[in-house]
Amino acid sequence: MKQRGYPVIIDRIMQKIRENIEMHAFGVCSAIGEKFGIASSKIRMWFIYISFLTLGSPVLIYMILAFWINIKNYIMAGRRNPLKNW
Repeated sequence: MKQRGYPVIIDRIMQKIRENIEMHAFGVCSAIGEKFGIASSKIRMWFIYISFLTLGSPVLIYMILAFWINIKNYIMAGRRNPLKNW
């Protein structure tokens, strides 16, 4: 017999896992979506479509963007660290 709260709990857990993966994996699609105001799921879908049509060449662009975002985050974290100059 199903419990009433069981599916809601699973949905919340899956949502938190998805958000965690998006923010900690590379976050390229999320960053582009936030910048342009587009849902990240639509950006991912278009990225997959373009990857199939061009035989995977956007993967190189994705990796370059992921590298750029990570470098930017490291630089910003270094600037805001008050204990760095000690």
